[in-house]
Amino acid sequence: MFMVGAMAAFAIEDALFKSATQAVPVGLALLIFGGSGTMIFALLARQQGDGILPAAGLSRGLWVRSIFELTGRLFFGLALAFADLSTTSAILQATPLVVVAGAVVVFGERVGWRRWLAIAFGLVGVLLVLRPSGSGLDWTALFAVLGMLGFAGRDLATRASAPSVTNAQLGVLGFIALTTAGLLVHLATGAPWAAPAELPPVGALARLLGAAVFGVIAYSALTTAMRSGDVSVVTPFRYTRLVFALILAILLFGERPDAMMLLGSALIVGSGLFTLARSRPNDRRAA
Repeated sequence: MFMVGAMAAFAIEDALFKSATQAVPVGLALLIFGGSGTMIFALLARQQGDGILPAAGLSRGLWVRSIFELTGRLFFGLALAFADLSTTSAILQATPLVVVAGAVVVFGERVGWRRWLAIAFGLVGVLLVLRPSGSGLDWTALFAVLGMLGFAGRDLATRASAPSVTNAQLGVLGFIALTTAGLLVHLATGAPWAAPAELPPVGALARLLGAAVFGVIAYSALTTAMRSGDVSVVTPFRYTRLVFALILAILLFGERPDAMMLLGSALIVGSGLFTLARSRPNDRRAA
């Protein structure tokens, strides 16, 4: 239930951010969103008696993680602003497949031919969502692909980071990366800084603050789920995020996913579930 709740909160966070970018430039929205999340996680870290940042400073692993986090959050934020929510969420579900493939290269893990085949089917699902050979290709969806690759690199780097770094500190680092991404987008687009008479609408600011709050709730619920439950049991419920995202995309933004989009989503989710199922025997043998 904690995992399902986390995925619902993540979907609401994405919907609130996407809605806010309709009234606020995406760079400024990322700055406000990232700054709000940074302050919330910093308060949580202090409340828990921890430093806001790791006491030993940023190790090489944390620097690598932060770079991937910056990449993932930058392009995922752009995808939420410019691409359909349903498309962006579907492509994000391929992250575990890329993590499995990356673990072979980075950590030397062994993956059998069945899981490689599942990964290939999952990537075919991504292509179906993108439709690169069709006239209806939405190039903004490539932002979601780059964001997904960034998040996969972040997950691999997180595994290599020191266990002494608390979850709140990782949250602070993540939202600092998001704030940096917003600054880069704002400078790259040449958007003017908001003057006092041109402040973002109150409704948009409220949605961005709400997105930050739901993001913190989602992260906390996710951490609780991963620490209190069997990882092989709770991890498949990550894919409920796509269900919540599709519902919100239809109800709030009037999106209508077509048959190709739904087929690609099914391939991505099915491949991920098969990969997780095949990894359980290996995990038991390792234990």
